[in-house]
Amino acid sequence: MMNSARQIAVSALASLILVAAVWASPPPTVNHSTHPSATDEQASAQPQSVSGKITSVAKDSFTLNLAPSQTVTPGQQFQQEPSSPKSMTFLIDKNTAVEGSLKVNANADVTYREESGNNVAISVRVTP
Repeated sequence: MMNSARQIAVSALASLILVAAVWASPPPTVNHSTHPSATDEQASAQPQSVSGKITSVAKDSFTLNLAPSQTVTPGQQFQQEPSSPKSMTFLIDKNTAVEGSLKVNANADVTYREESGNNVAISVRVTP
């Protein structure tokens, strides 16, 4: 009888240790992304910056001729380029912060993101 009580106590103790070990283990990680290229889209939406001269202004966009030494490449902000100036058009939406007035021939620093093949201005700082 004493031997049986000891076996029950040891079994109960072993069960408690096992339960505690299971509860202490970290939960499994689950990837809730339903779109396999979600990380690709997030990477392309990283803000980028360029500077240049405004060449045209419309109601919801403007065009900038980049400074001759700048071009934009993914993962890199600026790269030297000896060729002719590059032109970029930026869309302006309700979330775009504009410091100064968008005018032709004014210089501007633009922070933007790529969205559905368009350059959407996040912020624009215009200097005379």
